[in-house]
Order: sequence, then structure tokens, then C-alpha cells
Amino acid sequence: MSGDDEQWNDSNRAFLQAFMARSTLTLEQAKPLLAAIQTSYERKETLPEDITEADLNAHIAAANTRISPFDLEIRSSFHQTTRERVYAFVNSTSDPIIQLATVHTADEISFLKRVLDAMFETYNTHRHEVMAITSMQAVRLHKAPESGRREAQEGSTTQGSAAQGLKMVEAEKMLKTLVDEGWFEKSRKGYYTLSPRALMELRGWLIETYNDVDDEEDDDDEERPPRIKQCVACKEIVTMTEWTGDVFVGERAAPTKKPSVRRSGAGSNANTSRNTRDDRDQDSDPDEVAD
Repeated sequence: MSGDDEQWNDSNRAFLQAFMARSTLTLEQAKPLLAAIQTSYERKETLPEDITEADLNAHIAAANTRISPFDLEIRSSFHQTTRERVYAFVNSTSDPIIQLATVHTADEISFLKRVLDAMFETYNTHRHEVMAITSMQAVRLHKAPESGRREAQEGSTTQGSAAQGLKMVEAEKMLKTLVDEGWFEKSRKGYYTLSPRALMELRGWLIETYNDVDDEEDDDDEERPPRIKQCVACKEIVTMTEWTGDVFVGERAAPTKKPSVRRSGAGSNANTSRNTRDDRDQDSDPDEVAD
């Protein structure tokens, strides 16, 4: 125990407190933080460029030893776009959706679940593995489904409050809040995706919720590929990648509108219009992807 106490000092305490306040860190973000902490603790100047990845890993290992009895952990994962390693402060056991319920209303949590369902079910088909959602598509989910509202009205008042939904402006505010809190990321094209922190903390819940192999609605004998896919090497969840030269996962997999084709003659126009509509129905998701 004495050896453990020697490794846990004011420098480690300051780092843990700073990490908890930020929720996520990268090495570049941690360098000035650790440099300031080391300068104060050792009474001599430490520059950010003096901090190495080994220094960061040492502080994380010491912190994990202290917080593990409380079911907390600092995990790391590579950002799927920048390929930069991201470290996140996560709860390792409890339901992350329940955690969010401590700071958000029941209506907001219901909206979040509908957005996640859209990401990993509606916009995650065998042909278009988008696993992302545009602002327009997300805001359309501000109301609870009619069936849910009817069931809630037949239940208690508390149950009803969770099924009334949000106003459109409230849904837009909730999306921004989820980005600010580090759960969602928004791309330059306006797509919302789960952040590295969310993928690390929601990993177990996502797999359990969306990788249901006993889907009774599937009448065919073919086994549907799992909706939540993992890298074979690192076992991390994959929501954006390039399988082959023109097959993508993520927002680049979103279907696009096909231009209408006109031909001379009424019969030709009717047939072409019908064929184009049929092709669009097969290639597009229920909501058209915004440009």
C-alpha cells in the first residue's frame, strides 16, 4: 500500500480532476495540461513539448487504479476520421442511458433513443450503412410515435410525460447539447454521428440493443449482418470506413437522388417515370438525405 501511495500524489490528483472536468482528452490536449501540473508540483518549469505519451499513460494508469472500485475507467480509442487517439472518462458498468437521464428529461431521453434507432436501424441498411443522421432527419423525430403516445395516455401521468415528445426547437437544442456534451459529433456536411467517447461508453449497450440475431421480422433464411460492426483487429465499433474502392460506411454511404430521365412520347414518359420512381424507392431510405 505504501508503494501505491507513493505513486499517487498531488500531480495525479490534479490530473484526474482536470480529466473529469473535460471528459475527453487527446495527447496534444494533455501536453499543456500535464506541463502546467508538473511545473506546479515539481517547482520547476516543464514545457508541453517535454510531455510524452508515456507520461500521459503513466498518469492514466495511476488514475484507473484509483477509480476502478467506483466502476469508472479511462479508456482510449482512435478517432475514425482523424485517426488520433482519444482518451475518455467513462462508466464501465451502469447503463449509460440511465446516466444521461440524470441530467436530461424523460422526453429528451426518448428523443435520443429515437435518434439512435434511426442511426442504427432506419439509416443502417444492408445496402446503405450510413449510421449517421442529418439535422432535418433528426428533428423530424421530435414527436413520439402515435402508438407510444396512445399507450402513455392509457397509463399514468408520469408515463405520459415521457411520450409527449419535444417541440422542434427543443429537438434542435437537444442535438446541440449532445454535441456540446461530447456524445455526438457534427460533420461539415451536417451529419450527426456518435463521438469516440459515446462509442466507448455505449459499446455494450449498442451491441446488445441493435445486434439482435433473433429478428422475428426477417422471413428469409439469410442471416442479416450485424448492425453494430467491429474492427476485426482492435474490436472497436466501426461507424465510418471504406470497405472497397466505392463501398463506404458512414455518411458517404448515404443514398443520393437520381436525376429523372425524360423521353419523347407519352408512353415512354410514363414508363420512365415509373421506373425511375421504383429505382429511387429501392435505393433511397425513408427520408431523403439532405445535401
